[in-house]
Amino acid sequence: MINFNVISNPKSNIWIVFIHGAGGSIRTWNRQVGALQQHAKLLLLDLRDHGASEPVNPSPDQYDFALISSDIKEVMDHLEISKAHFITLSLGTVLIQDFSMRYPSYIGKVVMAGGVFKANFILKCFIHTAKTLNNILPFATMYRLCSYILMPRKRNQTSRKIYQREAQKLTRASYMRWVSLSKYFIKSLKLFSKTKSSFENLIIMGGQDYVFLSGARKYSKNQPKSTFIIIPTVGHICNIDGRNAFNNHVIEFLFQNQLAGK
Repeated sequence: MINFNVISNPKSNIWIVFIHGAGGSIRTWNRQVGALQQHAKLLLLDLRDHGASEPVNPSPDQYDFALISSDIKEVMDHLEISKAHFITLSLGTVLIQDFSMRYPSYIGKVVMAGGVFKANFILKCFIHTAKTLNNILPFATMYRLCSYILMPRKRNQTSRKIYQREAQKLTRASYMRWVSLSKYFIKSLKLFSKTKSSFENLIIMGGQDYVFLSGARKYSKNQPKSTFIIIPTVGHICNIDGRNAFNNHVIEFLFQNQLAGK
């Protein structure tokens, strides 16, 4: 079973499950825990090969989305969580869409931060370049390069350093297994773009996320259950760069009825 951490709240029966992005870990959410543990029970996951989830057996040579989704379901079943809200980041926004199609009854509301909804020209070029350079450069160098592409500004320095630090915990074998997901990635994005979400969702993007922002905006316009918010002066990892605004938007979205006194 993948590694997880539970933060209990005896006053609430609501669960929030956190799904980080590629190269992240439970620590991705350090700036959200304090604000959200007052409202719900929290389940923080280290995806397979990430954080303290190395190693998880059996570990195939290549991954697919079905495997990653089954990892998440396994933990929820173990904890007897039949339904939860989800907060996801970057690649996690792709994983939750796959999870929702396989296990729709488990889904409450979903927050998708730094959402990946379209394989645009920049992303396709990066994927193809990465496949080539993987045979030449150390994978740690690839992650460092990726962090500067996604988070180039001085304001992104904190999130960039956290991303680089957590990514260093992956082994080369683990990294290559996650790279193998790219064959499913673009195909899945095309499928999701044609599918109306069955769950109410909040898409939060950084105004300086120049790789994924336009795709997220277009996606949200075609999703009747989506709410779209931009935090103007932050980048791709908007839950770190703009944590206060991010936390306020999430709390309002997930708990608006309680906040209204209903």
